[in-house]
Amino acid sequence: MNSMTIGQVAKKASIGIETIRFYERKGLIEEPPRKESGYRQYDTGVVDRLLFIQQAKELGFSLKEISELLSIKSGMKSGCRDIKDVAMEKLDDIEAKIKMLQRMRKTLRKLVDKCPGQGPLSECPILDALDNRTGR
Repeated sequence: MNSMTIGQVAKKASIGIETIRFYERKGLIEEPPRKESGYRQYDTGVVDRLLFIQQAKELGFSLKEISELLSIKSGMKSGCRDIKDVAMEKLDDIEAKIKMLQRMRKTLRKLVDKCPGQGPLSECPILDALDNRTGR
């Protein structure tokens, strides 16, 4: 077994040591065996797993979803369809968030355009709209 220190793994995966420890605590990577000195001995395969985790995070997957993906990936009875189902669910979630953000942008744009940017706060259309939305 070709082993590496946590620092070497962190450097190869371009992540921090504390992130690696965090992933261990969350069960995304296994806690490695330790030398007699107490230092962790990581297998070289952990770098690939960390890179997978980072790539999945960049696509918006939560740690829980990444755990599910890793579980499917390592399962002998799973298939590509299982991964696709998780990805489709994430895509639906992202599309819903985009629609919500577009509605927020449209509403805020109207408020900003309506505000002259001068005068007393009592006449601010943005504050007025926010007060009206909260039932004041």
